[in-house]
Amino acid sequence: MGDGWTMRKMWVGAGVAVALGMGFVMLLVVGVYLVAGNVAGGAGGGAKRLAKGSVPAAYQPIVQKWGNLCPAINPALLAAQLYQESGFNPRARSAAAAQGIAQFIPGTWATHGIDGDGDGDRDVWDPADAIPSAASYDCSLASYVKDVPGDPTENMLASYNAGAYAVIKYQGVPPYKETQNYVRVITTLEKSFAAPTGRVDPSEQAAGAIAYAQKKLGTPYLWGGTGTAEQGGRFDCSGLTRAAYESVGIELPRVANDQYNAGPHPGREELLPGDLVFFSDDLTNSRAIRHVGIYVGGGYMIDAPRTGAVIRFDPIDTPDYFGATRVTEDGAKALPTTV
Repeated sequence: MGDGWTMRKMWVGAGVAVALGMGFVMLLVVGVYLVAGNVAGGAGGGAKRLAKGSVPAAYQPIVQKWGNLCPAINPALLAAQLYQESGFNPRARSAAAAQGIAQFIPGTWATHGIDGDGDGDRDVWDPADAIPSAASYDCSLASYVKDVPGDPTENMLASYNAGAYAVIKYQGVPPYKETQNYVRVITTLEKSFAAPTGRVDPSEQAAGAIAYAQKKLGTPYLWGGTGTAEQGGRFDCSGLTRAAYESVGIELPRVANDQYNAGPHPGREELLPGDLVFFSDDLTNSRAIRHVGIYVGGGYMIDAPRTGAVIRFDPIDTPDYFGATRVTEDGAKALPTTV
């Protein structure tokens, strides 16, 4: 969440930089409002490539391969399911006896588990079997409801949650709140695992988030800090970004590596003020992200760096720069509270 964040460049003239930065950020804030108010359309869809580092490197080739097993799924959708089910934890176990990275219950695994890696066994705890089994199960469900009107992927996801019989009975996504929410969550999260194929539009809330963070410049860092009165209004890195977006009505998860999935991922050359920027010692795995800040433009962010430091402007172009997220309200709402 930010402790252990080491200074990679000398902080030059902090007082001068902050003074100059305040005016700079105000210009950016106005610019974000103008841009957000004049864009049309949305993020590109239909991507078949996974976003950089969105899936842990050990699983990325499996997800990419098996995510194209049938037309109803794609790698980003399969990744969204795995993240929602287990947070990519191959040892996950639920109170309902669901097991492994894909959270199969024993009865479903007995019927639909496959030997994905061809080593002669079907092991629910082995991602090399469980991920292919999840894709195979998705495609089986899609085949069961292929004659049902509507979107094939949404019908498949509804079948995963409520059973194919319910989808056939209601001729589409059934009127169950849990099922409708499951379909919405997975299809929304899919966008955060897919490499964007076009422009990612800016959030109208970005300027407000920057303005909030700007007011906290100079506040001492606190590990685990969320800005409460008891904590003296202090923050750690993800506590600051969460509070900044909460001030404009968007609730982010508590930790940085979950905040990464709050929307699509613009490239470095596409960054806009308000984007969350992330840092990691493992550039192949978003689950290893350890620091986050709010981009303000010009290659700088506002962040809460580490114990002993204050909230300040820092450069983003460092060897541990991982990537960025353009926060969307729907993306943030879709994130699981625990994974």
